[in-house]
Amino acid sequence: MSQDLLHSLVWMDYRLAVLFTVSLPIVLLVWAFFRNMEAIQRLLIIYWRVSSLLAITVYLMIGEIRLGFITGVVARILIPVGLWLWIDLNEEIEDAPSAPLKLAFTSWRWATSVYCILGVIATIPFIRCTFSTELFGGPYCQAWLEAPWLYRAYFHASQSPGFLGFLGIIGLVIYSLCLAYFVLIRFGKQGRSAIQR
Repeated sequence: MSQDLLHSLVWMDYRLAVLFTVSLPIVLLVWAFFRNMEAIQRLLIIYWRVSSLLAITVYLMIGEIRLGFITGVVARILIPVGLWLWIDLNEEIEDAPSAPLKLAFTSWRWATSVYCILGVIATIPFIRCTFSTELFGGPYCQAWLEAPWLYRAYFHASQSPGFLGFLGIIGLVIYSLCLAYFVLIRFGKQGRSAIQR
């Protein structure tokens, strides 16, 4: 694959990620609060908890921490799981009367799931960048750093990449502990019900 094509595809992926994983869920969450659709609100709050691994990945990439290639793939696997796992929320949303919000949310949920699955397939070859002996595997892997570095330039220009990478590691540790608690303890107690018992 040529460098220009790779560069274009990587930037397209980041733009789609901003659309599907940041912009649309914010709009849907605000809409759900105004319409008082509790099931959609709860599912979107769960979504934000799960998808925070994508934000952690951006900070890892800014700090040139190679683990970011793996966390990016894991995030794309966990997002569809988080969107579809909950039996009680799925039933509530399905039983809700037809409305523009329900249609928009359902469309977004399917589109995001498809985007994440295709993203996993497309980014699996880049996992090798985690284990490359060169700095980020040369141009093939460095193409993934451009968008995180631009994000840093806009929002954290005064912070060093090392410090932001450190924040990414702290975030990853906290995320991993929360995920372990959910999988090992909470999921065993409440199963696929989003409502705590």
